[in-house]
Amino acid sequence: MRRIAMFNRVSADGYFAAEDGNRDWVVPEPEIDKEAAAGIPENDTVVFGRKTYEMFASFWPKFVEDARVTDPHDPGRRSPEMEAMGRFLDEASKIVFSRTLRQANWKNTRIERELVAGEIERLKKEPGKGILVFGSGSIVSRLTEHGLIDEYRFVVCPVLLGGGKPLLREISRRRRLVLAETKKCPSGNVLLRYESAKP
Repeated sequence: MRRIAMFNRVSADGYFAAEDGNRDWVVPEPEIDKEAAAGIPENDTVVFGRKTYEMFASFWPKFVEDARVTDPHDPGRRSPEMEAMGRFLDEASKIVFSRTLRQANWKNTRIERELVAGEIERLKKEPGKGILVFGSGSIVSRLTEHGLIDEYRFVVCPVLLGGGKPLLREISRRRRLVLAETKKCPSGNVLLRYESAKP
């Protein structure tokens, strides 16, 4: 059975984006980048909502093709780990859920109009490696509502936004998580990795 893991950076007061959607508050962390790069071989598919997909599609292909493009959260920095992540994202199978996106120009992308729980359950049973979800609060919320996320990876940044967009909305019931890992980083970021508790 394939596993779905969510990865998101959140502020210390619990937001994954500012009110206007920007993420200029994210605190860079080389240790997190190294850990993410080390886990790349375990995955082969990425799931997105439209906004996150468009943000990724406007950056990562350029990053792969042009060595002058650098980390938007740390201008001038371009690490081997980021390069590995760029290559992975470029080659991975990508599924974007959107009712409005008409065309996806990033290679290996397919558009799905609706997130249907049964279809995701079938996807998890197909041959393949792990499935990642970056950003995409609406998709994370829907997958959580249906109990389809196996692992939640939060990077808590040492920033208080005072307002913004919460990652999870409209979850109809509590879901218990089991803490699998904590990691304190030199930048003040903290990695929290949770597994979904078995029913």
